[in-house]
Amino acid sequence: MPKLHDLADYAATMGPVIGAVHVNVHASARAQDAGLLPGFLIDLRFTLPLRPLSRRSLATIYRYGDTAELDAEIQDHLDLGMLEEDGDGALRATAKALAFIDGLYAVHAATTERIWAGRDLKTLAELAGRVIGAAGADPGDAQGATTDLGAFAAMAPPYEPVGTPAGVLLFNRLAALRYHRADSHAAAWRAAGLTAGEIVVLGPGPLRDRIERETNRRAAEPYGAITEHERALFHDGLLALV
Repeated sequence: MPKLHDLADYAATMGPVIGAVHVNVHASARAQDAGLLPGFLIDLRFTLPLRPLSRRSLATIYRYGDTAELDAEIQDHLDLGMLEEDGDGALRATAKALAFIDGLYAVHAATTERIWAGRDLKTLAELAGRVIGAAGADPGDAQGATTDLGAFAAMAPPYEPVGTPAGVLLFNRLAALRYHRADSHAAAWRAAGLTAGEIVVLGPGPLRDRIERETNRRAAEPYGAITEHERALFHDGLLALV
């Protein structure tokens, strides 16, 4: 069993690598299809086809955003017929939204096939899937309420219809995994007594360093599901995709 501090160092290294891979696909997809609609349906592409989301869940997913702006975007999606809200407040994807998501998956399939040609995406996707499977639904970000799950619990596991190409599987699994680190970070700054607004403006220094160390400690555990050799393969394989 690897030592937790070793895994924490690995988590610290993997955070920016996963982020760079994720951003690169989004940027390349926009360049390929400028007609993609803006809005959070792109972010929620791999969760809404599987399960509804509450407004509270969305507030957790977008914890650093403006509440009024989020409410306005929800209303925009309701008005456009992309979302419907039931009597319990659950927001569900409509047939129109599901059609958009199918088209988005096709764009991402073409994009990853083009920019990641020749890479062993199947192995990387399998490793990402094992890490997600080992990630706890709440790395300490439940704010003391059993009904207030973190962003990762809302966003994982991702929607993977039969026949989804390996590049899309990898892209969406990495996107989902980012929410586990996001919850880890939120738990760390809450433990330090800060709010979302305060962590956004917190500059470098001992407190920031302590929060980052705690973030890495919390984000590290699921990487214990893969061997040391596999962790090196995962890191180097993802780095080659950037």
